[in-house]
Amino acid sequence: MTDPLTFADSSPRWSLPLLFPGQAQKEIFVNEALARLDALLHAVVEGEAATPPASPVEGEAWIVAPGASGAWLGQDGTLACRQSGQWLFLAPTEGMLAFDRGAGQRRLFSGGWSAAPTVPAAAGGTTIDTEARAAIGAIVAALSHYGLISES
Repeated sequence: MTDPLTFADSSPRWSLPLLFPGQAQKEIFVNEALARLDALLHAVVEGEAATPPASPVEGEAWIVAPGASGAWLGQDGTLACRQSGQWLFLAPTEGMLAFDRGAGQRRLFSGGWSAAPTVPAAAGGTTIDTEARAAIGAIVAALSHYGLISES
């Protein structure tokens, strides 16, 4: 016979609050979990900043840059999501992707937030072979970094 499952007070991946039998005001815990899921499901951020925007809009999210200040002080690297008139800070997990509206590209969390590098275009002339090889190398490196291909 297997042992019965026991639960902590939150889920292991996203720290979603869990309910317990006889718990009062369950709606608070359920609403907090839904707010976190709303921010994390297909994450979209406005960009990366060290200070909160002056007039934040409900539902917007930001990657908190290093050296954060103001309401974001001490939250470097987290996602700051505007929910119910306040900031909800969520720690990213390894491999998390978020679309950055400001940059128009995906950001990957792998020990820190990064974006695919800009690939240089070949300019022509007598060095086209060298430029083409460098451009192809940059494409392969970017695809490999984001786990889309495996470099051999």
